[in-house]
Amino acid sequence: MGDETRARTLDNTDRSLIALLQKDGRASFTALAKAVGLSEGAVRQRVQRLLRDDLMQIVAVTDPVNVDLTRQAMVGISVDGADPREVADKLSELPHVHYVVLCAGRYDLLAELVCRDDDHMLEVLGEEVRTIPGVSGTELFVYLKLAKQNYAWGRLTA
Repeated sequence: MGDETRARTLDNTDRSLIALLQKDGRASFTALAKAVGLSEGAVRQRVQRLLRDDLMQIVAVTDPVNVDLTRQAMVGISVDGADPREVADKLSELPHVHYVVLCAGRYDLLAELVCRDDDHMLEVLGEEVRTIPGVSGTELFVYLKLAKQNYAWGRLTA
């Protein structure tokens, strides 16, 4: 998503399909068609358009702890002498950085790190994040327990 990202118009059927897929990303086109009152072919075309136009994604979400990534943290990053967008681009290239946002406030950027353990977290932070030109400071917020994880942002019910 670049600077030119803008909201696109979704009709009620698009919103219903997205809401249904947020509940069950493996729902069949047949089941979706029945739920929204269209043919299976029409639903397939709509879903393919929503995917092609980057209006939604269908992904498998893992629990990091169950795949040997037991240490997660958010890191607040201060940038000095560089464009924060360029630092964000560099952070986005790092394999253990899973989320990067430019923000206002105390930090210029927030990045989520997902690592094997504390030693790996220290390695990623010290050897990868802090060595990016322009990074002038970091503050680590280590996750102790995940209380909620939900990817159904902006429930799009019609």
